[in-house]
Amino acid sequence: MKFGLNSAILADLNFEEVIDYVSENGFSCVEMMCWPVGKAERRYAGVTHIDVTNITKEKAEYINSYCKKRGVEISALGYYPNPLDPDLEKRNYFVEHIMKIIEAASVLKIDTVTTFIGRDKTKTVEENLEIFKEVWTPIIKFAEEKGIKIAIENCPMLFTKDEWPGGLNLATTPSIWRRMFEIIPSKNFGLNYDPSHFVWQQIDYIKPLYEFKDRIFHVHFKDIKIFKDKLDYVGIMATPLEYISPKLPGLGDVDWGKFVSALTDIKYKGAACLEIEDKAFEESLDTIKQSILISRNYMRQYLL
Repeated sequence: MKFGLNSAILADLNFEEVIDYVSENGFSCVEMMCWPVGKAERRYAGVTHIDVTNITKEKAEYINSYCKKRGVEISALGYYPNPLDPDLEKRNYFVEHIMKIIEAASVLKIDTVTTFIGRDKTKTVEENLEIFKEVWTPIIKFAEEKGIKIAIENCPMLFTKDEWPGGLNLATTPSIWRRMFEIIPSKNFGLNYDPSHFVWQQIDYIKPLYEFKDRIFHVHFKDIKIFKDKLDYVGIMATPLEYISPKLPGLGDVDWGKFVSALTDIKYKGAACLEIEDKAFEESLDTIKQSILISRNYMRQYLL
């Protein structure tokens, strides 16, 4: 496995500073955020460490040379919008940017793009699958033509009132994954697997690793903590952040020994990147960096 970091947590650093930090702190790869330049839509979004709207051959050579000199690989280009947004203007904007990222990945010779499927939060799974087929078939075809793998994260995006009731990402359960892969069976279409999102959904986060081993293109190391005392008051129908909180690996409810053990069972050799979203460590850039090192040190008991 290639042990890395999702760059979103280092939003205040530029490309070179991110690569330097990753290199100096013993990571071998980084999932580089590529949002459109501008204001963030939400926490951990809107981060642009590579502007894909301006990837020339010369720029690509500079990026690759800078990474090579510091011994860091870019595991994926990441962008996490809602490509199934019911607002067609927004949907088209998101899809267009995903296409730009696929093109940039091809120029940079990076083989993976990480993102969300998206969802119309007011429609059923069945209705969303129809929209998914329409929107994602040409995206995956383009990715195939460019030799790029699309890795979909399984975050439900169902945390705030504006994401209620259905959430903003369809690819949330193994059952839905099966149906998606039946609709688009492309070998370039797979998963960015994050076990934490299964914990609060009460889904086994180990078992799907075996069933979908050939679809796992990228992995996130992020933990989640369920506050049982809060859950007892609000129940599972409440917005999740009323009873859960993202935590650093080892400070939540994921059994990382079992998870990494299963990854070794399936002989997973891809990138596994820390995704840091712990509010307890967001006071400053210094505390953010501390949280990264705490997470790195914890996960190193399982990884080189």
